[in-house]
Amino acid sequence: MKKHICVLFGGKSAEYPISLRSCASVLKNIDRDKYSITTVGITKDGVWYLYDGSIENIENDTWLSGNLKRVCLDHNPADPCLLVMDGEGIGKIKIDVYFPVLHGTNGEDGKLQGLFDMAGVKYVGVGLLASAMGMDKEYAKIVFRHAGINQADWVTVHDYDDRDSKIWEIENKFEYPVFVKPANAGSSFGIGKAYDREQLISAMDNAFKFDRKIIVEEFLKGHEVECAVLGNSGDVKASTVGEIVADEDFYTFDSKYSATSQTKLHIPALISEDAIEKVRTLAVKAFEALSGRGLSRVDFFVDGEEVRINEINTLPGFTSISMYPKLFGYEGIEFTDLLTALIELAQK
Repeated sequence: MKKHICVLFGGKSAEYPISLRSCASVLKNIDRDKYSITTVGITKDGVWYLYDGSIENIENDTWLSGNLKRVCLDHNPADPCLLVMDGEGIGKIKIDVYFPVLHGTNGEDGKLQGLFDMAGVKYVGVGLLASAMGMDKEYAKIVFRHAGINQADWVTVHDYDDRDSKIWEIENKFEYPVFVKPANAGSSFGIGKAYDREQLISAMDNAFKFDRKIIVEEFLKGHEVECAVLGNSGDVKASTVGEIVADEDFYTFDSKYSATSQTKLHIPALISEDAIEKVRTLAVKAFEALSGRGLSRVDFFVDGEEVRINEINTLPGFTSISMYPKLFGYEGIEFTDLLTALIELAQK
Protein backbone atom coordinates (compact mmCIF):
# COMPACT_ATOMS: atom_id res chain seq x y z
CA MET A 1 0.00 0.00 0.00
CA LYS A 2 1.33 3.42 -0.94
CA LYS A 3 2.35 5.82 1.79
CA HIS A 4 0.50 9.14 1.66
CA ILE A 5 2.78 12.18 1.46
CA CYS A 6 1.67 15.78 1.91
CA VAL A 7 3.92 18.28 0.11
CA LEU A 8 3.62 21.87 1.36
CA PHE A 9 4.79 24.97 -0.51
CA GLY A 10 4.56 28.77 -0.48
CA GLY A 11 4.31 30.54 2.86
CA LYS A 12 4.78 33.93 4.50
CA SER A 13 8.39 34.48 3.50
CA ALA A 14 10.47 36.55 1.11
CA GLU A 15 11.56 33.17 -0.26
CA TYR A 16 8.02 32.31 -1.40
CA PRO A 17 8.96 32.23 -5.13
CA ILE A 18 11.88 29.87 -4.45
CA SER A 19 9.54 27.57 -2.54
CA LEU A 20 7.27 27.35 -5.60
CA ARG A 21 10.19 26.36 -7.82
CA SER A 22 11.48 23.83 -5.29
CA CYS A 23 8.02 22.31 -4.88
CA ALA A 24 7.59 21.93 -8.65
CA SER A 25 10.89 20.01 -8.81
CA VAL A 26 9.87 17.76 -5.92
CA LEU A 27 6.47 16.99 -7.46
CA LYS A 28 8.06 16.19 -10.83
CA ASN A 29 10.60 13.81 -9.31
CA ILE A 30 8.87 12.08 -6.37
CA ASP A 31 8.26 8.36 -6.86
CA ARG A 32 4.52 8.06 -7.53
CA ASP A 33 4.78 4.28 -7.68
CA LYS A 34 5.63 4.36 -3.96
CA TYR A 35 3.70 7.40 -2.77
CA SER A 36 0.32 9.02 -3.23
CA ILE A 37 0.60 12.81 -3.06
CA THR A 38 -1.54 15.53 -1.52
CA THR A 39 -0.33 19.08 -2.14
CA VAL A 40 -1.01 22.03 0.14
CA GLY A 41 -0.27 25.60 -0.90
CA ILE A 42 0.23 28.29 1.72
CA THR A 43 -0.49 31.85 0.62
CA LYS A 44 1.66 34.87 1.40
CA ASP A 45 -0.93 35.65 4.09
CA GLY A 46 -0.49 32.21 5.66
CA VAL A 47 -3.76 30.59 4.50
CA TRP A 48 -3.57 26.84 3.75
CA TYR A 49 -5.34 25.47 0.66
CA LEU A 50 -5.68 21.99 -0.79
CA TYR A 51 -4.22 22.16 -4.29
CA ASP A 52 -4.83 19.57 -7.02
CA GLY A 53 -4.01 21.57 -10.15
CA SER A 54 -1.05 21.42 -12.51
CA ILE A 55 2.56 21.67 -11.46
CA GLU A 56 3.05 24.43 -14.04
CA ASN A 57 0.58 26.65 -12.17
CA ILE A 58 2.75 26.31 -9.08
CA GLU A 59 5.85 27.26 -11.06
CA ASN A 60 4.28 30.39 -12.54
CA ASP A 61 2.43 31.31 -9.32
CA THR A 62 -1.10 31.03 -10.71
CA TRP A 63 -2.03 28.14 -8.41
CA LEU A 64 -4.48 30.26 -6.40
CA SER A 65 -6.97 30.49 -9.27
CA GLY A 66 -10.08 28.32 -9.02
CA ASN A 67 -12.25 27.11 -6.16
CA LEU A 68 -9.73 25.89 -3.59
CA LYS A 69 -10.65 24.23 -0.30
CA ARG A 70 -9.23 25.41 3.00
CA VAL A 71 -7.28 22.88 5.04
CA CYS A 72 -5.63 22.76 8.45
CA LEU A 73 -3.65 20.29 10.51
CA ASP A 74 -5.68 18.26 12.99
CA HIS A 75 -3.93 18.29 16.37
CA ASN A 76 -4.89 14.74 17.28
CA PRO A 77 -1.80 12.51 17.53
CA ALA A 78 -4.06 9.45 17.69
CA ASP A 79 -5.43 10.24 14.23
CA PRO A 80 -2.99 12.55 12.37
CA CYS A 81 -4.69 13.97 9.31
CA LEU A 82 -5.52 17.06 7.33
CA LEU A 83 -8.93 18.59 7.86
CA VAL A 84 -10.54 19.76 4.61
CA MET A 85 -13.24 22.41 4.86
CA ASP A 86 -15.85 22.87 2.17
CA GLY A 87 -19.55 23.66 1.89
CA GLU A 88 -20.51 20.11 2.79
CA GLY A 89 -18.65 20.04 6.09
CA ILE A 90 -15.21 18.86 7.19
CA GLY A 91 -13.41 15.93 5.58
CA LYS A 92 -10.22 14.13 6.57
CA ILE A 93 -7.14 13.10 4.62
CA LYS A 94 -4.85 10.60 6.33
CA ILE A 95 -1.20 11.63 5.91
CA ASP A 96 1.81 9.44 6.68
CA VAL A 97 4.61 11.98 6.17
CA TYR A 98 4.61 15.74 5.61
CA PHE A 99 7.21 17.11 3.23
CA PRO A 100 7.64 20.86 3.77
CA VAL A 101 9.21 22.57 0.76
CA LEU A 102 9.25 26.00 2.33
CA HIS A 103 12.19 28.31 2.90
CA GLY A 104 12.75 31.13 5.35
CA THR A 105 10.24 32.56 7.83
CA ASN A 106 7.52 30.19 9.07
CA GLY A 107 8.89 27.31 7.02
CA GLU A 108 12.54 26.92 7.97
CA ASP A 109 12.71 28.67 11.34
CA GLY A 110 11.04 26.08 13.57
CA LYS A 111 7.48 27.41 13.61
CA LEU A 112 6.13 24.83 11.17
CA GLN A 113 8.21 22.10 12.79
CA GLY A 114 6.71 23.00 16.17
CA LEU A 115 3.23 22.75 14.66
CA PHE A 116 4.07 19.29 13.32
CA ASP A 117 5.49 18.23 16.70
CA MET A 118 2.35 19.38 18.54
CA ALA A 119 0.20 17.42 16.10
CA GLY A 120 2.37 14.33 16.56
CA VAL A 121 3.04 13.84 12.85
CA LYS A 122 6.13 12.74 10.93
CA TYR A 123 7.87 15.18 8.64
CA VAL A 124 10.93 15.53 6.44
CA GLY A 125 13.81 17.58 7.80
CA VAL A 126 15.27 18.80 11.06
CA GLY A 127 13.20 19.51 14.17
CA LEU A 128 12.16 22.70 15.91
CA LEU A 129 15.41 23.39 17.78
CA ALA A 130 17.74 22.77 14.85
CA SER A 131 15.48 24.78 12.54
CA ALA A 132 15.35 27.77 14.87
CA MET A 133 19.09 27.81 15.58
CA GLY A 134 20.03 27.13 11.97
CA MET A 135 17.85 29.99 10.76
CA ASP A 136 19.28 32.51 13.22
CA LYS A 137 22.83 33.21 12.08
CA GLU A 138 23.90 34.55 15.48
CA TYR A 139 22.76 31.49 17.44
CA ALA A 140 24.14 29.11 14.83
CA LYS A 141 27.50 30.84 15.24
CA ILE A 142 27.31 30.45 19.01
CA VAL A 143 26.66 26.71 18.63
CA PHE A 144 29.48 26.32 16.08
CA ARG A 145 31.87 28.21 18.35
CA HIS A 146 31.13 25.85 21.24
CA ALA A 147 31.52 22.89 18.90
CA GLY A 148 35.01 24.10 18.01
CA ILE A 149 34.26 24.83 14.36
CA ASN A 150 36.30 27.67 12.88
CA GLN A 151 34.30 30.54 11.39
CA ALA A 152 34.25 34.26 10.65
CA ASP A 153 34.16 36.55 13.69
CA TRP A 154 31.12 38.83 13.94
CA VAL A 155 29.32 41.67 15.69
CA THR A 156 25.58 41.44 16.37
CA VAL A 157 23.52 44.61 15.91
CA HIS A 158 19.88 45.02 17.00
CA ASP A 159 17.59 47.73 15.70
CA TYR A 160 17.45 49.22 19.21
CA ASP A 161 21.25 49.45 19.59
CA ASP A 162 23.06 52.79 19.40
CA ARG A 163 24.19 52.73 15.79
CA ASP A 164 27.26 54.96 16.23
CA SER A 165 28.69 52.85 19.05
CA LYS A 166 28.13 49.67 17.02
CA ILE A 167 29.88 51.14 14.00
CA TRP A 168 32.79 52.12 16.25
CA GLU A 169 32.90 48.52 17.58
CA ILE A 170 32.83 47.08 14.05
CA GLU A 171 35.55 49.38 12.73
CA ASN A 172 37.78 48.68 15.71
CA LYS A 173 37.31 44.93 15.37
CA PHE A 174 37.54 44.46 11.59
CA GLU A 175 39.17 45.94 8.55
CA TYR A 176 37.04 46.71 5.52
CA PRO A 177 35.46 45.08 3.60
CA VAL A 178 32.88 43.46 5.86
CA PHE A 179 29.71 41.51 5.18
CA VAL A 180 26.35 42.62 6.56
CA LYS A 181 23.56 40.06 6.88
CA PRO A 182 20.06 39.88 8.37
CA ALA A 183 20.23 37.33 11.18
CA ASN A 184 17.16 35.50 9.90
CA ALA A 185 16.93 35.45 6.11
CA GLY A 186 17.90 33.12 3.31
CA SER A 187 18.63 33.17 -0.43
CA SER A 188 21.04 36.08 0.17
CA PHE A 189 18.18 38.51 0.86
CA GLY A 190 19.44 41.70 2.48
CA ILE A 191 23.14 40.76 2.36
CA GLY A 192 25.62 43.51 1.56
CA LYS A 193 29.38 43.97 1.31
CA ALA A 194 30.77 47.24 2.64
CA TYR A 195 34.15 48.75 1.74
CA ASP A 196 33.85 51.87 3.91
CA ARG A 197 31.69 53.50 6.59
CA GLU A 198 29.21 54.99 4.14
CA GLN A 199 28.61 51.60 2.52
CA LEU A 200 28.40 49.96 5.95
CA ILE A 201 25.60 52.32 7.01
CA SER A 202 23.76 51.71 3.74
CA ALA A 203 24.16 47.93 4.01
CA MET A 204 22.92 47.95 7.61
CA ASP A 205 19.86 50.00 6.64
CA ASN A 206 19.07 47.50 3.91
CA ALA A 207 19.60 44.46 6.15
CA PHE A 208 17.24 45.90 8.77
CA LYS A 209 14.47 45.79 6.16
CA PHE A 210 14.55 41.99 6.51
CA ASP A 211 15.12 41.53 10.25
CA ARG A 212 15.35 43.44 13.51
CA LYS A 213 18.73 41.81 14.19
CA ILE A 214 21.72 41.74 11.84
CA ILE A 215 25.28 40.49 11.98
CA VAL A 216 28.39 42.13 10.59
CA GLU A 217 31.14 39.66 9.73
CA GLU A 218 34.80 39.91 8.99
CA PHE A 219 35.64 39.29 5.35
CA LEU A 220 36.91 35.82 4.53
CA LYS A 221 38.77 35.22 1.31
CA GLY A 222 38.88 31.90 -0.44
CA HIS A 223 36.67 29.42 -2.26
CA GLU A 224 32.96 29.45 -1.38
CA VAL A 225 31.93 25.80 -1.16
CA GLU A 226 28.92 23.74 -0.12
CA CYS A 227 28.41 20.23 1.23
CA ALA A 228 25.12 18.33 1.46
CA VAL A 229 24.36 16.02 4.38
CA LEU A 230 21.76 13.26 4.58
CA GLY A 231 20.81 11.07 7.50
CA ASN A 232 19.69 10.89 11.10
CA SER A 233 21.85 11.28 14.18
CA GLY A 234 24.69 8.76 14.27
CA ASP A 235 24.32 7.80 10.62
CA VAL A 236 24.93 10.91 8.50
CA LYS A 237 26.32 10.86 4.97
CA ALA A 238 28.18 13.86 3.55
CA SER A 239 28.30 14.45 -0.20
CA THR A 240 31.32 15.60 -2.10
CA VAL A 241 31.93 19.36 -2.03
CA GLY A 242 30.71 21.82 -4.65
CA GLU A 243 32.05 25.28 -5.38
CA ILE A 244 30.25 28.43 -6.41
CA VAL A 245 32.03 30.97 -8.59
CA ALA A 246 29.68 33.97 -8.56
CA ASP A 247 29.38 36.38 -11.45
CA GLU A 248 29.10 39.26 -8.96
CA ASP A 249 31.18 40.49 -6.04
CA PHE A 250 29.51 37.86 -3.87
CA TYR A 251 26.77 35.24 -4.19
CA THR A 252 23.64 37.42 -4.40
CA PHE A 253 20.02 36.41 -4.93
CA ASP A 254 20.33 37.24 -8.64
CA SER A 255 23.51 35.19 -8.90
CA LYS A 256 21.59 32.22 -7.52
CA TYR A 257 18.34 32.43 -9.41
CA SER A 258 18.46 34.87 -12.33
CA ALA A 259 18.04 33.30 -15.76
CA THR A 260 20.91 35.50 -17.03
CA SER A 261 23.30 34.65 -14.20
CA GLN A 262 26.80 33.58 -15.25
CA THR A 263 27.52 31.96 -11.89
CA LYS A 264 29.44 28.69 -12.32
CA LEU A 265 29.20 25.55 -10.21
CA HIS A 266 32.10 23.12 -9.89
CA ILE A 267 31.49 19.61 -8.57
CA PRO A 268 33.87 18.60 -7.04
CA ALA A 269 35.12 21.96 -5.80
CA LEU A 270 38.41 23.36 -7.05
CA ILE A 271 40.18 22.69 -3.76
CA SER A 272 42.54 19.96 -2.54
CA GLU A 273 41.37 16.46 -1.62
CA ASP A 274 42.43 17.10 1.96
CA ALA A 275 40.33 20.26 2.11
CA ILE A 276 37.34 18.41 0.63
CA GLU A 277 37.58 15.75 3.33
CA LYS A 278 37.91 18.41 6.02
CA VAL A 279 34.76 20.16 4.72
CA ARG A 280 32.84 16.86 4.66
CA THR A 281 33.87 16.07 8.25
CA LEU A 282 32.98 19.54 9.50
CA ALA A 283 29.62 19.51 7.67
CA VAL A 284 28.58 16.42 9.61
CA LYS A 285 29.94 17.91 12.84
CA ALA A 286 27.97 21.13 12.34
CA PHE A 287 24.81 19.20 11.47
CA GLU A 288 25.06 17.05 14.58
CA ALA A 289 25.97 20.05 16.77
CA LEU A 290 22.53 21.47 15.92
CA SER A 291 20.84 18.08 16.53
CA GLY A 292 20.06 17.84 12.83
CA ARG A 293 18.16 15.04 11.16
CA GLY A 294 17.14 14.35 7.59
CA LEU A 295 18.98 16.93 5.56
CA SER A 296 20.94 20.16 5.48
CA ARG A 297 23.38 21.99 3.24
CA VAL A 298 26.44 23.38 4.99
CA ASP A 299 28.44 26.23 3.44
CA PHE A 300 32.13 26.99 4.00
CA PHE A 301 34.99 29.22 2.92
CA VAL A 302 38.22 27.44 2.04
CA ASP A 303 41.55 29.27 1.79
CA GLY A 304 44.32 26.77 1.07
CA GLU A 305 43.91 24.14 3.79
CA GLU A 306 42.06 26.51 6.14
CA VAL A 307 38.33 25.75 6.32
CA ARG A 308 35.77 28.03 7.99
CA ILE A 309 32.06 27.44 8.20
CA ASN A 310 29.79 30.11 6.74
CA GLU A 311 26.28 28.86 7.57
CA ILE A 312 23.92 25.90 7.58
CA ASN A 313 20.71 25.67 5.55
CA THR A 314 18.30 23.21 7.16
CA LEU A 315 15.78 23.31 4.28
CA PRO A 316 17.93 23.92 1.20
CA GLY A 317 16.51 24.60 -2.24
CA PHE A 318 15.23 21.77 -4.43
CA THR A 319 15.02 23.71 -7.68
CA SER A 320 16.47 22.35 -10.90
CA ILE A 321 19.65 24.36 -10.27
CA SER A 322 19.94 23.84 -6.50
CA MET A 323 23.21 22.53 -5.14
CA TYR A 324 21.73 20.02 -2.66
CA PRO A 325 20.30 17.58 -5.25
CA LYS A 326 23.21 18.27 -7.61
CA LEU A 327 25.77 17.23 -5.00
CA PHE A 328 24.06 13.93 -4.27
CA GLY A 329 23.45 13.45 -7.98
CA TYR A 330 27.22 13.51 -8.38
CA GLU A 331 27.36 10.76 -5.74
CA GLY A 332 25.07 8.64 -7.89
CA ILE A 333 21.87 9.32 -5.93
CA GLU A 334 19.24 10.44 -8.44
CA PHE A 335 16.70 13.11 -7.47
CA THR A 336 13.86 10.57 -7.10
CA ASP A 337 15.96 8.28 -4.90
CA LEU A 338 17.06 11.27 -2.80
CA LEU A 339 13.44 12.24 -2.12
CA THR A 340 12.64 8.63 -1.21
CA ALA A 341 15.58 8.56 1.21
CA LEU A 342 14.36 11.75 2.90
CA ILE A 343 10.84 10.38 3.32
CA GLU A 344 12.20 7.11 4.73
CA LEU A 345 14.36 9.06 7.21
CA ALA A 346 11.25 10.97 8.30
CA GLN A 347 9.38 7.71 8.88
CA LYS A 348 12.20 6.54 11.19
